[in-house]
Amino acid sequence: MSSSVAQPIINITINETSRVPKYKQIVDSIINDISKGRLQVGQKIPSINELSEACYLSRDTVEKAYKQLKERKVIVSVKGKGYYTAKTDLISKANIFFMINKPSSYKMMIYNSFVNAIGVNAHVNLFIYHCEESLFVKTLEKHMGAYDYYVIMPHFKLEDLSHVSYTEMVLDTINQIPKDKLIIMDNAKPFIQGDYGSVFQDFQEDIYNALKEGLDRLKKYDKILLVYPTKSVHPYPKRILHGFRQFCVEYNFDFEILDEIYDDMELQSKDIYITIEEMDLVNLVRQIRKKGLVLGSDIGIISYNETPLKELLGITVISTDFKAMGETAAYMVLKNKKEKVKNVFKYIERNSL
Repeated sequence: MSSSVAQPIINITINETSRVPKYKQIVDSIINDISKGRLQVGQKIPSINELSEACYLSRDTVEKAYKQLKERKVIVSVKGKGYYTAKTDLISKANIFFMINKPSSYKMMIYNSFVNAIGVNAHVNLFIYHCEESLFVKTLEKHMGAYDYYVIMPHFKLEDLSHVSYTEMVLDTINQIPKDKLIIMDNAKPFIQGDYGSVFQDFQEDIYNALKEGLDRLKKYDKILLVYPTKSVHPYPKRILHGFRQFCVEYNFDFEILDEIYDDMELQSKDIYITIEEMDLVNLVRQIRKKGLVLGSDIGIISYNETPLKELLGITVISTDFKAMGETAAYMVLKNKKEKVKNVFKYIERNSL
């Protein structure tokens, strides 16, 4: 059973037996009319009251549909005049909700790679939640149902600034997204129901295997020190610590874990440092130079996550391939794939080791 309203400029079809929410059917009908040229830019469409009466729907249902169409900039409201169609270039392309936990150079590299790979086939809106559970949930709930795809990086901080991949509230919110529209990036754990796409790092396995690849160089050093920031505003996965400890124990390395590079470090020859945050790397290099030590001979450095500056400075890195991560996610959107892909992680040896 279905009902419809036909006017010179609009045709709304409601299937009463469909499980698709009626507000979504209104949205799809209007978008379909625009894509097929039955509606042009600037044409007036029925008011909320007119459409609710014509289709025998509640005013709330039509209002919800119009709200979503406004959020997607498909229609605009003109005070005292009504609703009009807006930009039609949004209609034929996928609209993508892309949310990252922090605006770091690494996360922006993933985002830019994704946008470049998508090209003209989609419109991508970027959201940042700063590892805050409440902001993540509020932002996602506000835009639920308004996008064709949701690309999400889940990293959260607790009150003590420790890192967690998910919380119960986060999982409940993510599970409201249709799984054919969901792609989890960077940090995937098997707690989400359904068949969805993901491009992820295995933080424990990645650091273990990368250090193992550089084992011959590491053997010339007496002690390995991991600088793992426990009180960072944007915390890092504890699995990095687990993989580091696993490597050191298995290969019988003396090791230590520091919160940060302190001023006036007790630098000793034949120590090697693994830094995660940029400021720790900068502070360490500055102190090595100040004390007349030779980088790559007296003191070794491995930095976590590749950047052009580290390449320029000759810093050895262990890093996921951020560009590949964005490209893989874009491929999943373009080809409608639901694969689980472990992203490439590299050991890149330079003069600092």
